[in-house]
Amino acid sequence: MMNYDPVFYSRILTGLTLGFHIIFATIGVGLPVMIAIAEFLGIKRKDPHYTLLARRWARGFVITVAVGVVTGTSIGLQLNLLWPSFMQIAGQAISLPLFMETFAFFFEAIFLGIYLYTWDRWKNPWTHFAISIPIIIGSTLSAFFITIVNAFMNTPQGFKLSGRTIIDIDPMVAMFNPATPTKTAHVISSAYMTSAFVLATIAALALLAGKKHVYYQKALKLTMICGLIFSLSTAFIGDLSGKFLAEYQPEKLAAAEWHFETTAQAPLVFAGYIDKEHNVHYGLKLPYALSILAFADPNAVVKGLNDIPVDERPPLYIHYFFDAMVAIGSLMIVLCIVYLYLNRKRRRQQGKEVPRWLLRSITFSGPLAMLAIESGWIFAEAGRQPWILRGYMKTAHGATTATNVDWMLLMFSILYIVLGFGAWTVLRRMFKTNTPEEELALRADQGGEHQ
Repeated sequence: MMNYDPVFYSRILTGLTLGFHIIFATIGVGLPVMIAIAEFLGIKRKDPHYTLLARRWARGFVITVAVGVVTGTSIGLQLNLLWPSFMQIAGQAISLPLFMETFAFFFEAIFLGIYLYTWDRWKNPWTHFAISIPIIIGSTLSAFFITIVNAFMNTPQGFKLSGRTIIDIDPMVAMFNPATPTKTAHVISSAYMTSAFVLATIAALALLAGKKHVYYQKALKLTMICGLIFSLSTAFIGDLSGKFLAEYQPEKLAAAEWHFETTAQAPLVFAGYIDKEHNVHYGLKLPYALSILAFADPNAVVKGLNDIPVDERPPLYIHYFFDAMVAIGSLMIVLCIVYLYLNRKRRRQQGKEVPRWLLRSITFSGPLAMLAIESGWIFAEAGRQPWILRGYMKTAHGATTATNVDWMLLMFSILYIVLGFGAWTVLRRMFKTNTPEEELALRADQGGEHQ
C-alpha cells in the first residue's frame, strides 16, 4: 500500500483543479469575443441569424462563467491550503496581479449583467453592442493577470530573498517579468481559438444531424474563419514562446525536444520514444528546426540537458504534450483552410452541401482544441519542475505537510463531477427545448429582426 505523501496529493489535486478550471476559463475568455463579432455582423448586415448567434452564445456563456467562478475560487483556496510555504515567500509579490484579476472579473460581471438584460431596450442597437466591449476587456484582463502569476513562477523577479523572508518587493517588476509577454499572449490567443472551434463543433453537429437552416451554415462559416485567424496568431506567438524558452528556460525546451548535447544545427524531434540511454527511436527528426525555433538561425547553438544538473531537469514526458499541442494547432490550421476552400467552391456550385467527411472532421475540432489547451498547460507546469518558483523553491519544499489532502482530493473530485454534469445538463436542456428556427420565427412575428 502506498505511503501517504502530502506533496503527491497536493500536486494531483492542484493539477485536477487547474485541468477542470481551464475548460471553463478558456471558454469564458474566448466566447465574449465570438459573441461581439456575431452581434457586430448582425447589426452591420441587418442579419437576424448573426444576432441570434450572439444571443444564444451569450446564454451559454453565463453557465461557463458560473462554473468558472467556483473552480477559480477553488484554485485560490488551494494556493493557500496546499502550498503555504510557496505563498509565504511569493504571496506578497503576486498579490497585485491576484487582486487585479479579481477586479477584472467584477468589471466583466457588471457589464455582463447589463448586456444580458438590455437586449431590445435601446433604440440604437450599436449601444447594446458597445456594452460587449467592456466584457471582452474584463475577461481578457482576467486571463492576463492570472497568467502573470504563472509567468512569475517561471521567471521570478522584483524581490530579494533573505532566508525565508521576501524583501525589497517591486510589484510592477514582478508582474512584468520576462515570461509575461509570451505567456499571456499565448493563453489569450489560444482561448479565442479554442472557443471558435468549440462553437464550430456545435454547428457541424447540427448540420450532420440534418438541420439545413442557413443559421447553422453561417455559424459554421463564422467560427471557422475566426478559428483560422486565431490559430495563425497562436502559432506565431508559439514561435515567440520557443525563443523565450531558449533564452530563459533552456532546460524546458531541451526536455521537450529530447535534446541532450549542446550543439549547433540542432534538429527538432517529433513523436518517437526514448530509452534509458537517451536514444530516440521512431522519432521524426527535422534538421535545423530546433535551432530555428530557438534563435531563428539554423546554425545557432542550442543548450542540451547534459549541461543541466540532473536534479534540475524537467521530466522527459513533456515531449509528448509539446508534440500534441503543436500537432493539433497545425491540424486546425489545415482544417480551416480546407473548409474555406471547399466552402468557396460549394458556393460557386449552388446547392452543393459541405461534404459530410469534412463536417465530421470539424466536430473533432472543439475537443481537439481543448486537448491542446490541456496539453499546453501540462507542458508549461510539468516543464517547470522540479521548481515551483524557478531558482528559489522546489515544488517538494512548497507543499503542505497536512495529513488530509487525500480526503480533499476525493471531495473536490466529487465537486467537479457534479459541476461538470450539471453544466452539461443545463446547457443541453437550455438549447434543446428552444431551437434557433423557433426563435427566428418568434422574433420575426414580434418584429424584432433588427436586434
